[in-house]
Amino acid sequence: MKRHHRVAVALALASALCGAGSAMAQEADAPPRERWSFWGPFGMYNPAQLQRGFKIYQEVCANCHGIKLLSFRNLTEPGGPGFSEAQAASIAASFQVQDGPNDQGKMFKRPGKLADFFPPPFANEQAARAALGGKLPPDMSTLAKARSYEAGFPWFVFDAFTMYQEEGPDYIHAIINGYTDAPPDFTLPPGGQYNKYFPGHAIGMPKPLSDGQVEYTDGTPMTVDQYGRDIAAFLMWAAEPTLIARKRLGFQVMIFLIVFTGLLYFTKKRVWHLVLHDRELEKPRAPTEYPT
Repeated sequence: MKRHHRVAVALALASALCGAGSAMAQEADAPPRERWSFWGPFGMYNPAQLQRGFKIYQEVCANCHGIKLLSFRNLTEPGGPGFSEAQAASIAASFQVQDGPNDQGKMFKRPGKLADFFPPPFANEQAARAALGGKLPPDMSTLAKARSYEAGFPWFVFDAFTMYQEEGPDYIHAIINGYTDAPPDFTLPPGGQYNKYFPGHAIGMPKPLSDGQVEYTDGTPMTVDQYGRDIAAFLMWAAEPTLIARKRLGFQVMIFLIVFTGLLYFTKKRVWHLVLHDRELEKPRAPTEYPT
């Protein structure tokens, strides 16, 4: 009886673990992997894509989300969207930046300058929650680096060798495209939207983009899928604007280390060759000449 009882307990435990594992796998469905121009050790940002992504941010995302760590002059820096100083200055002037105090000791609003940071859409967190029904939109400055997902085995092994670091853009692109109807057995909280890639599937942000919402003038398809790619690439640049310089420096360091290793190896061979082939040490000596 004891043996049958133990078998039954083991089967029940295994069944529970399998059920839990299935639920966890369903909860942790990884977003599909996308191809990015900045992927890999030699990848680079696409300036045209970054400009399209900024257009989406300016027309759609900036209504709720800030990028407080990014300044207007960053738009002109090498490796970024490639705006000229005149274009960036025009963009800055379209934003109202708080400044002051003035001579009367009061704060005031003025058009932005290149040295200014992007102003937040709300004065403070309390104002944001009051305007959005208690929800606080995250700042997008480092969103592409802060948001990620578990790739699982064996992907994380491959990622270690391929240096894949684009889970953040994959996640953002998936969230933009993940809005769908909730299953019949799923209960959405008040004001929630169903998103198949969001943890828990209930997301507070309404679907932000639809086909044709943002106009492109370069012939790029105006679809939600393309919008998701462009805004994800822009947010990746916003989170790591010096990515190209970092990769270039890393490549130069690797070349230096390879050359330095070769010099050390041949130096060692030269030094020990002189030691091991010293003519004085190689001369034959009588047994009485060796130290005892």
